[in-house]
Amino acid sequence: MDFFEAQARAKKRTSRLVALFAVAVIGTIVAGYFTALFLSTQLSERNSRHRRDDVYEASAAPAVSLWQPRLFAAVSFGTLAVVGLASLYKWSEFRAGGSAVAESVGGRRVEPHTTDLNERRLLNVVEEMAIASGVPMPVVYVLDDEPAINAFAAGLTTSDAVVTVTRGTLEKLTRDELQGVIGHEFSHILNGDMRLNVKLSAILFGILVIGITGRMVLFSLRNTRLSSRGNNKNGGGFIVVIAAVGLALLVIGYVGYFFGRLIQAAVSRQREFLADASSVQFTRNPGGLVGALRKIGGYALGSSIQSSKSTAIGHFFFAQGFQSMFGGAWATHPPLDVRIRAIDPQFDGKFFEPKEVVDVAHEPWARPGRAGNVAGFAPGALARTAAAQPVPPPLSGAVRPQAGSAERLVANVGTLSPAAVAGAQDLLAALPERLRIAARSPQEAPVLLYGLLLHEEPVARERQRALIVTHAGREALALLDQFDAALRQLRPEQKLPLLQLALPALRDLPPAVLDVFSGTLDELVHADANVSTFEFALQKLLLHSLAASRQPSAATVVQIYSFNAVATEIAVVLSALAHASSDDSAEAARAFAAGARQLKLLEGRIDFLSREASGFATLDAALDKLATASGPIKQRLLVAGAEVVSADGVILIAEAELLRAVAATLDVPMPPLTAVS
Repeated sequence: MDFFEAQARAKKRTSRLVALFAVAVIGTIVAGYFTALFLSTQLSERNSRHRRDDVYEASAAPAVSLWQPRLFAAVSFGTLAVVGLASLYKWSEFRAGGSAVAESVGGRRVEPHTTDLNERRLLNVVEEMAIASGVPMPVVYVLDDEPAINAFAAGLTTSDAVVTVTRGTLEKLTRDELQGVIGHEFSHILNGDMRLNVKLSAILFGILVIGITGRMVLFSLRNTRLSSRGNNKNGGGFIVVIAAVGLALLVIGYVGYFFGRLIQAAVSRQREFLADASSVQFTRNPGGLVGALRKIGGYALGSSIQSSKSTAIGHFFFAQGFQSMFGGAWATHPPLDVRIRAIDPQFDGKFFEPKEVVDVAHEPWARPGRAGNVAGFAPGALARTAAAQPVPPPLSGAVRPQAGSAERLVANVGTLSPAAVAGAQDLLAALPERLRIAARSPQEAPVLLYGLLLHEEPVARERQRALIVTHAGREALALLDQFDAALRQLRPEQKLPLLQLALPALRDLPPAVLDVFSGTLDELVHADANVSTFEFALQKLLLHSLAASRQPSAATVVQIYSFNAVATEIAVVLSALAHASSDDSAEAARAFAAGARQLKLLEGRIDFLSREASGFATLDAALDKLATASGPIKQRLLVAGAEVVSADGVILIAEAELLRAVAATLDVPMPPLTAVS
């Protein structure tokens, strides 16, 4: 799966969504116009009868024209205003990110230190997927009141993504089946489906709000009684008018509801096949996903969601969350048997009832005493793949890529592979237990990050420790001393994954605390007046992810579509990567030239810059501007950058870290670098 191609398809689907939305609004306007025409006709005839009764005349009622431009204009303006304002309201609610979506439907955030076996297993699976794909660790939610089997991912960017599962998913699926479901949801995260889903929810709310208003009006009149007394004549007529208006709004709204459900179904169904295929590709275990789908088919509740709050996000879910009144026309997901046969052509059509409780204590990962356990739980034991593949060794010192490795490095962007998942499991299992616990704690995660920046050189280290005491207190220093032995065990390639695990905890920090933490981090980075590649990469990854999670809608704005508009910034990035690859200026220049050759549109227009001219301060500003560039610009930049770091046949850890920082700033998830074969 090509990440950039998937993002482009998501944008095309957005254009299609806008067109369908226009059709729905036109249908609503037409329904509103004829309803208003009918009501105005009835009111005109009623007034005409009253006048005839008063003057004792029997004149014919005036003929009514089917085309009344003023009435049509009024209905059109009113409909557009209501739909537009309602959609904007819902978008403003969801633009805060995936957590806003999960909490709007009653999701409960899973605590990082939960002792619930099922929740612990869920967190482990999500952590594995996040590390393997290079995305920030999503926040995990559970729908406690939903016994059916279902799940969804939501968010505007990878930095604010959440993964939500029902209680039934936790209790009724084995680990392999759960991994298949989570792999499906990660496909939506990586393929750009989440933002489209949020837009669709906002649009649907705008279309449905008219019907909702009509239902509320009628509901408010349920206890109202009309009197036959003469002095209540006017009041009774007023109530009748209100009821008629409410009924009209309800009818108009259900026209919008009809179109809205068609849009929801049209946008969703094909993406589910793609997500299923991606999940099987990620895990190399088709039996896991097939098992989850078969349990949905055999379980009485299936995947049905009980809460009406979730109706507007039915297209988010792993499986059909709500019964379709119009059969397949309104179905947001393909039929279960069709989905299963797309994975397993030998499917016999038989579903089976799931167990009510999964005995996780007997799964390999839950056995106490295994290396790397956290509170008795290791991060996971996948390795049960349909076609086991050798796992590349973790990056240690340097790797020697083969020909064409730059293209393969970029091809890995936004993807998951069985080798990457298994590698993530091994990496997580090898992390010191104390550090994994700290990464999940809002109180301890900042101190853990301080520890990752401590120098080996004693004088600089003592200066940094003094800074920590000044800004965070002696309690932080005492906690850092607890981490010391574990921090010294860390291999270089384990440090950035620890940052990924810590991001959900860091997002929970109050703004004032986060400001102090960010300032302290910056002082630690500059304590020795020399910023290393790792220090820059860690700080850039952290600050960008936190900023994107706070304002996810701003992180998705594209402002630059021309390569020429960012030629200077591209030269800065490639020059910085070239200098990270070699201290020799001639070697660095050759690496830069190799990367520049990948940018045909800028041939002869970008020059190799000195180390000073492409320093980290300049690189920081260049990356911020490039973050607003279009997908094709980002793609070619990363291909060129990968060519730079692999030009000499050796990829150093410093180069790999800097390339990942560049990718993350561009909102492009890059998996940890392993040996390229």
